[in-house]
Amino acid sequence: MRELSLHILDIAQNSISAHAESLRIAIIEDLKCDKLLIKIKDDGDGMDSEILKKVVDPFYTTRTTRKVGLGIPMYKAKAENCNGSFSIKSEVGIGTEVDAEFEHSHIDRVPLGNMADTIITIILSNPNMELIYTHMVNEKKFTLNTKEIKKILGDVPISNLEVISWLKEYLKEGLQELLIN
Repeated sequence: MRELSLHILDIAQNSISAHAESLRIAIIEDLKCDKLLIKIKDDGDGMDSEILKKVVDPFYTTRTTRKVGLGIPMYKAKAENCNGSFSIKSEVGIGTEVDAEFEHSHIDRVPLGNMADTIITIILSNPNMELIYTHMVNEKKFTLNTKEIKKILGDVPISNLEVISWLKEYLKEGLQELLIN
């Protein structure tokens, strides 16, 4: 995967498959410390310790359509190859948390990618799931919380095309604000 946002999307799809009712995605860019931290946490089915050990093995997958599962192993390798770290914690019935840290300026770190499209895709993949997306760059912070948005929308579904169009622009503008000095 050429962008970290695609890894985030892959993990979010795993959360949806694990029946998560809520998903938290936090991206923390600490430019002063040259760190990029991506935290993804769900309240899905979780994994037992045996599966948790296997999930970083590229030749293990729970999918029946193929015999390899490269998403998590590739994500782990990318973090570790960029002077970073990777951890995955999970508990059956509680959920899963995936953390990856990268040296922000590392020459081999792939770009973060299009987070606005990634978040919209996650919302459309499971409009009933609560998604809290937080992105920080140094001290600046942007947050999108679908539970709050759904309260404002009332009977209008979050998957409504006009709502999705507004959300995409809101995300783009919010993320652009983080980059302005």
